[in-house]
Amino acid sequence: MKFVDNKGITDPSVNLAIEEFLLRYLTSEPELLLFYVNEPSVIIGRNQNSIEEVDPDFIAEKKINVVRRLSGGGAVYHDHGNLNFSYISSSAENLHNYQHFINPVVEALNQLGIPAELQGKSDVVIEGKKISGNAQYASRGRMVSHGTILFNTNIKHMMQALNPRQAVIESTAVQSVRNFVTNVQEHMTDTFTIDMLKNELLKGIFKTDSRPEYLLSSSDWKEIEQIRALRFGTWNWNYGRAPKFNVQKTGEFPAGKLDVRINVEKGIIDSIRMFGSFTGLSEIDELQDKLTGIRYDSKTINSVLASVDLTQYFGNIPTEEISKLLY
Repeated sequence: MKFVDNKGITDPSVNLAIEEFLLRYLTSEPELLLFYVNEPSVIIGRNQNSIEEVDPDFIAEKKINVVRRLSGGGAVYHDHGNLNFSYISSSAENLHNYQHFINPVVEALNQLGIPAELQGKSDVVIEGKKISGNAQYASRGRMVSHGTILFNTNIKHMMQALNPRQAVIESTAVQSVRNFVTNVQEHMTDTFTIDMLKNELLKGIFKTDSRPEYLLSSSDWKEIEQIRALRFGTWNWNYGRAPKFNVQKTGEFPAGKLDVRINVEKGIIDSIRMFGSFTGLSEIDELQDKLTGIRYDSKTINSVLASVDLTQYFGNIPTEEISKLLY
């Protein structure tokens, strides 16, 4: 097995592109190990609807990335306190055998005095609290098995980012989540940084202070950038690949009631209907036509709303309230 250095890159679209490059294009290397840390991000499972997995207002406020990965499973939150590891293998015989890939990590944590253990199929826990989840993906006889390690992740931000109903996060709710998850740092007697943890894990996995390494060449980086540009850095992959879904929202205002029904396919508004007791001077069909066929994201929707006089359609219903109902 060889280690691959990602040069400290924290852009999730680049790190997932590196992972895909190692999986699909570096077939001459039978076993590879990649570690990376991402800036605040929500990493969406391959088959998930991105819009249903996050709080869009919090995501926008904190400038949190939303990137879809190749593997299935659920959405996870990454930040600078989350260490990610990825095994790439030339054989898919260990697909679904998480233990094969997770045990070296568990053993390395144990060597650091951290009582980590595998629980269930693919989770790592400390004293019953989860610190790691894992997922896998296979392609053309090769596979990737990747996972996370909560080192000192911001649990409150994790809850808010992965909170599609936009409910208020109370301190008691954060404490409740802490009953099920924990950060590794809380179980270490010494002051460890995430880089120190990574280095200690590498020593434990390779059983030595030195390790064979595959150095990414300039041509490799060009391929990686192309993968990022065509997949992980695109709205079509991260949002547009979502399955069909519909949105139904209702608002009550002094100027009247507004009921919104939206059908979305591949991230695009396929149809939209707005009903209610509001009073306008113009036919609502005009606005519905303007909103049909556009991306279902707040920036695009708000751009359309800003281009028209909404009082002609809704009277005195505030623009910001209409925007909230539409996204």
